[in-house]
Amino acid sequence: MPHAADLYYEWHGADDAPVVILSPGLGGSAGYWTPNLAALAAQYRVLLYDHRGTARSDRALPQPVTVDDMADDLIALMDALGIATAHLIGHAAGGIIGLAMALKAPDRLAKLIVVNGWVAPDPHFARCFDVRLTLLRCAGPAAYVRAQPIFLYPADWISAHSAALDAEEPLHLSHFPPPENIERRVAALKAFDIADRLGEIGVPVLAIVAADDMLVPASASDRIETGIAGARRVTMAWGGHACNITDPDRFNAITLEFLED
Repeated sequence: MPHAADLYYEWHGADDAPVVILSPGLGGSAGYWTPNLAALAAQYRVLLYDHRGTARSDRALPQPVTVDDMADDLIALMDALGIATAHLIGHAAGGIIGLAMALKAPDRLAKLIVVNGWVAPDPHFARCFDVRLTLLRCAGPAAYVRAQPIFLYPADWISAHSAALDAEEPLHLSHFPPPENIERRVAALKAFDIADRLGEIGVPVLAIVAADDMLVPASASDRIETGIAGARRVTMAWGGHACNITDPDRFNAITLEFLED
């Protein structure tokens, strides 16, 4: 398996196409982007990677870990692979990694798409994270994985895809990171706060928001649009937190339109 800067990565698409990096959310696995890969790789050279502490990357995490640390990991990966500048599409945790990069290394980003992200702690998602961690601590990884779809997908989508979700559980458990890594990563996400620095961001930013997100309220993206000069926002009426999975055609069309504009 290819690794650079202690991170697992994989390339898709033509070698001479512009680079788009896809950064996943809390789970940290490159496989999260499977429904979007073909559409993006048809026009871009797509870089997938696993976050440190998850999946196939180095499982060691500093204590504590911060979102800035996660951004430094991505910058180190870009350095190791000779990527001077790239577009970045980040889902939740991956999106706020992008916002951190936009502050510390804006020259490395061409455009940034933040999917169901935030710029400061929110009481609702903090409550959701607390519930998920309580499940992990008291009932273990199997209960955590079993509950995960409730936070990611709309209820009717879960009902329609229940058998597929059941079939995926053993795979998720086989790659489950050390519980302390989830604890540290959640703490970093809950502590992330750049609300007073949004005016410093000059990278073109698009916020994609799902109106029915059960984990991160749509209002958490309001300040991305209002606080970053020139930032745009597109709201998907349906799709839940993982709207790129539940409605990939709509999601892919939105991302490609922004990247090509």
